Amino acid sequence: MSSMNDQFTVHFWGVRGSIACPGPETVRYGGNTPCVEMRVGSERLIFDGGTGLRVLGQNLLSQMPVEANLFFTHTHWDHIQGFPFFIPAFIKGNQFHIYGAVAPNGATIEQRLNDQMLHPNFPVPLQIMGAQLDFNDIEVGQTIEIGEVRVETAHLNHPGEAVGYRVNWHDYAAAYITDTEHYADRLDPNVLKLAQDADVVIYDATYTDEEYHHPKTSKKGWGHSTWQEAVKVAKAANVKRLVIFHHDPLHNDEFLDRTGEQVKAAFSSSLLAREGMSVVIAPSPGAFMPAHAKV
Repeated sequence: MSSMNDQFTVHFWGVRGSIACPGPETVRYGGNTPCVEMRVGSERLIFDGGTGLRVLGQNLLSQMPVEANLFFTHTHWDHIQGFPFFIPAFIKGNQFHIYGAVAPNGATIEQRLNDQMLHPNFPVPLQIMGAQLDFNDIEVGQTIEIGEVRVETAHLNHPGEAVGYRVNWHDYAAAYITDTEHYADRLDPNVLKLAQDADVVIYDATYTDEEYHHPKTSKKGWGHSTWQEAVKVAKAANVKRLVIFHHDPLHNDEFLDRTGEQVKAAFSSSLLAREGMSVVIAPSPGAFMPAHAKV
């Protein structure tokens, strides 16, 4: 039996985009906004701090003290709104290394997380958090070394900018590519680079092609992609498993069931992200637990 230090697993705590949408129509896929955890060898990596980060925080309370690396793609509300409710960050003895690119207006990741917790937006400031918070400004394009883990970065096509990540460990790789809009005339070379030969690619497919190109309610320029484009990327980049992510809040469980069937027909090694789902990359590639499984 393999030890935890021999494993590379991906855990989904929030899979929605734009705004949290809990309710009876989103039970199976979940309503929390983006948060994905990767346990890679001895390291814990967390991507984005949407409302799913609050749920992850509750899970981590039984595992303290906790040290983890928290990467932000960008700081639109749906990717940071869980951070003020991340209980482990309030507890002394925990340590979080926080990464994010400097915004176009020059604001650092620390400044932006701090600002959302200032009055009148929030009752207590970031400085009340008792854990050790180490903030790191990343230069997009650089590779970040965390023990045996290498994290590559690349620009994504999103209003206000966003960062895509690729996590490399031994001969395995997983890419987190959310909040990116495809180009009309070509596949994005940054996306292809992050996805190339990856074991798992998590891709922003907020819309369908029909929604994206709708003559009256077009989503062009909104900064998101479609599952049809995700399939094109997966095929071009020789991706082993494609995970459709960042579901539109208007897409209920039945809609996503139908979408999943269509994606599966177009690319057999694919699935739609669900809260509570875990994908095992190593030591057993291809295994996963459904949304109701414990992680």
